[in-house]
Amino acid sequence: EKLTPDPLLKRRFDADLATVRRLTGPAPADANAQFALLLAYGLQADYTALVEKRYSASFQQMKAGRLVAEKLLAAYPEYYDAWVAVGVENYMLSVKPAPVRWLLRLAGGQTDGALGIEKLRLAADKGHYLAPYARLLLAVASLRAGDRREAKDILTGLCKEYPHNALYGQELAHLQPAGSAVR
Repeated sequence: EKLTPDPLLKRRFDADLATVRRLTGPAPADANAQFALLLAYGLQADYTALVEKRYSASFQQMKAGRLVAEKLLAAYPEYYDAWVAVGVENYMLSVKPAPVRWLLRLAGGQTDGALGIEKLRLAADKGHYLAPYARLLLAVASLRAGDRREAKDILTGLCKEYPHNALYGQELAHLQPAGSAVR
């Protein structure tokens, strides 16, 4: 169901995204500005899909973020965090039904699930800022593929690396057999 956002938080969120777009300019040449812009597109796409349930608009924002990521990676191939945008689009759209994937490809979307996982692994292994997020997405993909062991391994690693992040432990606990403790 469509959520009702807090009006004050929504105004702040929109203002912050507008600030990013204003500061980065229409065609940022700086790698950090491009990265900030692709993060803004990703946040907006997530909000639009998850809160407002406007999937077509979210798709357009996701695609725009991926295009910024591709431009960034063409100029700065060592900016591994940017692969998250490519990986998320490919993986997320690959799980849609075949007719929907066909329409998304016609509209310029990328729907290659294997490529999505490959790019998320690259970001998880070599990224900096988004590496934990990429690993969490890989855990979700592992669960969707029925590989609970892989998901447990990823979440266990995240728990060890970020012991103060309770979310990782909570998600790992969901995968544990009843009565066993999370390490």
